[in-house]
Amino acid sequence: MNDQYNINNNTDSNSQNNGWQTPKEKKKKNGAGFLKVIALALICGLLAGACASGYHYFLRGGRDNQKAANLSKEEKQKENDTSKGVSDEKVLATTNTETEGIITDVSDVVEKVMPSIVSINSTDIITKYDIFFGRQFNEPVVGSGSGIIIGQSDSAILIVTNNHVIAEAEEIEIVFVDESKAQATVKGSDARSDLAILEVRINDLSKETLNTIKVARLGDSTKLKAGEMVIAIGNALGYGQSVTVGYVSALDREIEIQGIKMKLLQTDAAINPGNSGGALININGEVIGINSVKFEDILVEGMGYAIPISDAIPMINLLMNNKVQEVAEMGFLGINLESAQDVTKDLAEQFNMPMGIYINDVIKDSPAEKAGLKSGHIIVGYDDLKIETIDDLINILTYSRPGDEITLKVKERQDGEYVDKELNIVLGERP
Repeated sequence: MNDQYNINNNTDSNSQNNGWQTPKEKKKKNGAGFLKVIALALICGLLAGACASGYHYFLRGGRDNQKAANLSKEEKQKENDTSKGVSDEKVLATTNTETEGIITDVSDVVEKVMPSIVSINSTDIITKYDIFFGRQFNEPVVGSGSGIIIGQSDSAILIVTNNHVIAEAEEIEIVFVDESKAQATVKGSDARSDLAILEVRINDLSKETLNTIKVARLGDSTKLKAGEMVIAIGNALGYGQSVTVGYVSALDREIEIQGIKMKLLQTDAAINPGNSGGALININGEVIGINSVKFEDILVEGMGYAIPISDAIPMINLLMNNKVQEVAEMGFLGINLESAQDVTKDLAEQFNMPMGIYINDVIKDSPAEKAGLKSGHIIVGYDDLKIETIDDLINILTYSRPGDEITLKVKERQDGEYVDKELNIVLGERP
């Protein structure tokens, strides 16, 4: 090629050949042959390349893919290490740290908590009418729910559940973690807080069951934050205990259920029919909520609600340690409830007042008057229980007896502001 290049550059049409023969036809012929050689070489090269590519694609491709799929974690890490410095984004995307600090297996937590959870089968008897033959007959209707063992004495096991799980039930059957069964009775219930305490006699349980079950650990729901992982355990659809995992979606959601407003925890952990009364626990295995309701709508997914355990504990204690009294046996406070008025949320916002019971009239010489309750006070609490309506107060008083010492929490207006005040009252006998 260089010789030809030099010859062409040294050829002059006006000079003599100097011994070099350069016939035009011969040169033409040699050039055509040379081009043929080049073309043939190119064709052979293309065919060889295609064959090699086909060989690697069809014969080696599967092996290469298999090898890539079977790379060990160590080899992958080496590849990741070699990519450092090339692209920070790529390194971040391939760093194997997605599980650092993230809990992906809650089986150990569930295993420890499960002995504290029970399934509840409630049977209600409803009366039906046969319109063709003019007769009536009773038919049992079985519902399912869940419960949490919260106490144990020498004579009984105490279980908390939702009031709506056992409301109007004729029979209540408890199924423990070892599949043993026992009958339960209602020790106390409260529709407004949707809580109920069930009692199972120790004598109805075997030693094996007593050695298997245990009292649940209660956490502090006031310390919860949105985004914390939670675990819901319950008797979903009556099939037995099941586990779902999610997060705290929101705190203090105000939900109205059958005309009763409640502030609940919102979670995306699935809470299905039968889960009601079961436990919502944190990653430490502590009960931080009592599964209650699920919002159902074709436009909504993953909106379940639970009663915060810190809000439930005062009522649980009341239901555990007291029983409903007849009206004549209830403790007497001395408030004229006919003139009292509920300070609702709307009124509270409109007049800058705390929610509670506004007192207009106190019965003369009553325990309330002697303790210092007067017109203008707003009752906001009874011992550790929150009071927002007259119905709240009446409901709590149904568990009281003459001689009970209680603390009434009120708001008193001083210098244009409401300040906290506590009144220690000894309930009297009804006049």
